[in-house]
Amino acid sequence: MEAFLVSTGVVALAEIGDKTQLLALVLAARYRTPVPIILGILVATLANHALAAAVGTWVTDAIGRDAMRWVLGLSFIAMATWTLIPDKLDDAETKRMPLGVFGTTLVAFFLVEMGDKTQVATIALAASYATFGWVLAGTTLGMMLANVPAVLVGERIIKRVPVPVVHAIAAAIFAVLGVLALFNVGGAL
Repeated sequence: MEAFLVSTGVVALAEIGDKTQLLALVLAARYRTPVPIILGILVATLANHALAAAVGTWVTDAIGRDAMRWVLGLSFIAMATWTLIPDKLDDAETKRMPLGVFGTTLVAFFLVEMGDKTQVATIALAASYATFGWVLAGTTLGMMLANVPAVLVGERIIKRVPVPVVHAIAAAIFAVLGVLALFNVGGAL
């Protein structure tokens, strides 16, 4: 259950102001049909984070627990730094695709999420907790908690949420997870 809760919180906070959240805003403004956008985000996130969690689980088995502890610790600390850098969404990433609202959202979200900090966090969390299902459920819920409000109420929320403060909190959580992993506190690995 800890893996689920930590995964949910870390990804939800890291997603605030992220380029995929910006994409959710753009799609909501362009199409004004929230249900297919939300379903597209859900399916894309499940696919992308399942792949990431599988990689995280595989990496742990492949390199061993001690080496993984160092990789994770340093990765989480790098994620803390990366979280403090604001994302921008390129116009090329928001071009209309002839796939309908659901298909456009699915493809766009899956591609934009590739190599994104929340995907990297999912890899690290799956490696840290070695519980594929709980991490996948938590990271997916975290993505939905951050993106569904963006789709439903759009820019009104984004203008009121102090994004730098949320990024600082997420960065602090990543840094703490990194230090805990380095010192093997809590026995997550």
